[in-house]
Amino acid sequence: MQLITIQSSDIFQALADETRLRIVYLLATTDEEACLCELVDSLSEPAYKLSRHLKILRQAGLLSSYKDGRWVYHRLARTESYLEKLFETVRDLPDPDQVYAADRAHFEQRMCLRVDGRCRIGILSDDLKSGAR
Repeated sequence: MQLITIQSSDIFQALADETRLRIVYLLATTDEEACLCELVDSLSEPAYKLSRHLKILRQAGLLSSYKDGRWVYHRLARTESYLEKLFETVRDLPDPDQVYAADRAHFEQRMCLRVDGRCRIGILSDDLKSGAR
């Protein structure tokens, strides 16, 4: 087992980006895990961009990931009690432009496409498959 020390500033720097905050908000409000393709379709952001953001969130200690076949699933880290308080704060953030609500609605629709509780279809959006945007 590897011991990693997370700095408070790393956590807040990770959350300072709108896309990363959208990812954390989505996972915090749904209490689900998601693969990259489900996040691509839910947030309408290209895979390369979300992949980079997921890496930053993992490095900050906010996400954990595991591989299941060809899919990598990401979920909120629950290793420290302060993280649950942080995720609770994120869940309570205002959403005046309804960005978070739209992300969640897309995510819930996308999750209905799972087979036996797992993603098996990849990215649906043709524009986002190629990374164009």
